[in-house]
Amino acid sequence: MEAVPSLLTQMPAPQFVMSEEGHRIATYTWGDPDAPPVLCVHGFASSCKDNWVDTGWVRDLLRAGYRVIGVDQRGHGASDKPTDRRGYAMDAFVADLLVVLDTYLIDEVRYVGYSLGARVGWQFAVDHPEHVTRTVLGGIPDGRPLARLMIDQARAYADAGTPVTDTVTRNYVSLAERIAGNSIPALVALAEGMRDGDADPDPMHPPTAPVLFATGSADAIIEASRRLAASAPRGEFVEIPGRHHFNTPGSRDFRAAAIAFLAGNAPPQG
Repeated sequence: MEAVPSLLTQMPAPQFVMSEEGHRIATYTWGDPDAPPVLCVHGFASSCKDNWVDTGWVRDLLRAGYRVIGVDQRGHGASDKPTDRRGYAMDAFVADLLVVLDTYLIDEVRYVGYSLGARVGWQFAVDHPEHVTRTVLGGIPDGRPLARLMIDQARAYADAGTPVTDTVTRNYVSLAERIAGNSIPALVALAEGMRDGDADPDPMHPPTAPVLFATGSADAIIEASRRLAASAPRGEFVEIPGRHHFNTPGSRDFRAAAIAFLAGNAPPQG
């Protein structure tokens, strides 16, 4: 009798790479080293395990014949968590991914990112098109990442436990506290760092590789994401039915559309 595959992908021990400033960045790998690689990059206040493993993404990508490389972005999961906002510029996140590819001796990847990971993926594809063949960007805003987060409320909660009254900020804080090892002060510094530099995606200079933009139908940023998709010369957009920003990563429709797109097929419409 054929063995029944596990419903949950096993989480390996992290393998650390070193950022340009000396921060440890946790990475994880699954699958045949000779299979086409997919780099998965999670959103703000999440982790590789939360965004990609527990939601079935790694399982389904492995079944589709890919090698999967996951990352805990700086400030998250098992990676180092600097509390200086200057450590969270967009170019630092992009540089971390270059170190990951260099360490694993990978020249080209398919890229899957959500929310903050999608914003980083946009910039990674723009700055280093030689490394990206196809890109899936889920829940990407057209403006500054984390613009809806109330930093003062998040900081007051981190410093003194003051209750968070803003709904979006409370959702981010609740998500962060679900993830083992996450640090609210580090995530506040990250949110501040995102507002320091030129963190907005530039629709005048979009990625040139094929890009699938995917956003939940109940996500407040959907129309902005749709407009951003229209700016990409090889962009496609898929609406994930019945999902908001915080539960879109768990959608089967999202996974199916992304995997079809990564294979070069038209994504199914929900």
